[in-house]
Amino acid sequence: MNRLLKALWDYRGFIFGSVQREFQSRYSNSLLGGIWTVLNPLAMIVVYTVIFSQVMQARLPGVNNSFSYSIYLCAGVLTWGLFAEIVTRAQNTFLEHANLLKKLSFPRLCLPIIVVANALLNFFIIFGLFSLFLIVSGNFPGLVYVALFPVIAILVLFAIGLGISLGVLNVFFRDVGQFFGIFIQFWFWLTPIVYSSTILPEALRPWMIYNPMYSLITACQGVLVSGQWPVWQNLLPVTLLALVLCAFALRLFRKRAGEMVDEL
Repeated sequence: MNRLLKALWDYRGFIFGSVQREFQSRYSNSLLGGIWTVLNPLAMIVVYTVIFSQVMQARLPGVNNSFSYSIYLCAGVLTWGLFAEIVTRAQNTFLEHANLLKKLSFPRLCLPIIVVANALLNFFIIFGLFSLFLIVSGNFPGLVYVALFPVIAILVLFAIGLGISLGVLNVFFRDVGQFFGIFIQFWFWLTPIVYSSTILPEALRPWMIYNPMYSLITACQGVLVSGQWPVWQNLLPVTLLALVLCAFALRLFRKRAGEMVDEL
């Protein structure tokens, strides 16, 4: 593990340079350039706020706030978006960089690290704008806001453990990526992001604990909508799962890293 961390540290320039190049290339041929980084998430926040709070006047059960559903929706969509971006990009990163892996010698785990760094950069830009909206609209939750950071950290650990595992398997079995692309769409709708878990039938609610994203998404929504601290013991199973997945991913990667180049 120490050798792995040292190798990644030695290639930190490669990682930072790759993140910078990808961010710049995204807007290299546009007139507004990096301004789109702000305009796109800002448009999403405005649409959700105007459509759901003003036009549809959507409300959450038991919450007397005209912006409650918009905040609930943004909290779920943004955190799910971070998870989905890390996992879907990590599962394809070894295939997408096949030529690089064949021509250059560098720690291959740099590639998933670059995926996480890019996803976090995008997320913090969008979430920063969302937080500004909460402040301006008078809905900022206060000190409990800091609870989001450990929740997001658990989410990232879970996403990268799952993403690397799928990424290695996808090199040898290309159906893995195709299957997960379909599976994650069902996973999104099986998680209370656009709806409240209170609308589910009583018989289905106990089964939600088996959805690892349920506790993470609801923790973020609770902080941002109701100003409630997460119930930390509810996050213990997904934290343990994230650690187990990361350990499994590293073991699988080390065992198959040499064979991956031949399969690419």
